[in-house]
Amino acid sequence: MSALPAEFDQWSRPFGVLRVSLTARCNLACPYCCPDQKDPPGLLNLDQHLRLIRVASGLGIQTLRLTGGEPLLSDRLLPLLEALAACRADAADPLSRLRDVALTTNGVLLTPEKALALRAAGLDRITVSLDALEGAVVAKMAGLRGGQGAGDRLVEQVLGGLTAARRAGFDPASGGLKLNAVMRRGLNDCQLLPLAKLARDRGVELRLIEYMDVGNRNGWTSDQVISAEEMIQRIDAHWPLQSMSRQSGATARRWRYVDGRGCIGVIASITEPFCGDCNRLRVTADGQAYTCLFAPEGTDLRPFLQSEEALKAVLRGLWRQRRDRYSEERHWTNESARHAEMAYLGG
Repeated sequence: MSALPAEFDQWSRPFGVLRVSLTARCNLACPYCCPDQKDPPGLLNLDQHLRLIRVASGLGIQTLRLTGGEPLLSDRLLPLLEALAACRADAADPLSRLRDVALTTNGVLLTPEKALALRAAGLDRITVSLDALEGAVVAKMAGLRGGQGAGDRLVEQVLGGLTAARRAGFDPASGGLKLNAVMRRGLNDCQLLPLAKLARDRGVELRLIEYMDVGNRNGWTSDQVISAEEMIQRIDAHWPLQSMSRQSGATARRWRYVDGRGCIGVIASITEPFCGDCNRLRVTADGQAYTCLFAPEGTDLRPFLQSEEALKAVLRGLWRQRRDRYSEERHWTNESARHAEMAYLGG
């Protein structure tokens, strides 16, 4: 089925990506994310998720990203992927327009068996999050008790997950496997070069993320942010980089290593906002739709999930009314304004 013309918001940004959180729970306690220990009531079921994604596909999205919390904790993940794969294979189904189904995970539960099951169920891409390689730093970044020993065990699990994903067929050379790292000054900035080296050695693209002011629990201050410019300068001093053009709608600016050892990206929501072509809608595990990562509140989709026509009207209206540009306007907005938490929104 050919792609449909996209819906556009008030700033002429197309509706292109749907991010669906399957759970707000996580098996880690990263202080920048502050996950809850239990899910909110009213989680969407398989039929509701399929209806939501099908309607969004009919409105023009081509990329679906499944998130959490930690999505591998959800018993709804594999059934959803299997159902999506069957629908994507039917040329008459709007879901056949989906070009890309991706997953973001901390990698702890990404065993060889799980990686193979995800691939067999139709998952196209995996992004694994790892914020450090030194055990003591990992323990702080992941909110672990047990210090260096606990951190070392976590690194071993996540690196094992990367290996399992690659062996299962998630090919980093084609973008099927990437590595994310949130960088926070004074906590893990010493890990910038080790993470870059790890990614180079493994042939995986590293995405460095500026520490963001999402939520209300993480104690964010601007002096904790390591800018994209600083991160790239530090890496370039060791392994020279060449800038690449940024694709419209992409979150990351990218550079390639001059020696041919892959690429690196930086998501710079603080110092280099990309609101101008942001094309993402986020839906939480309990069906709240957020038109911006920094939005103070969402729209409850649950009353409309029994009817595709009703849901289509709500999503279309929500997108057409969208005006969010928080990252570009944060310096002129009320700094005390409350935002939803990262783990609830799904990043």
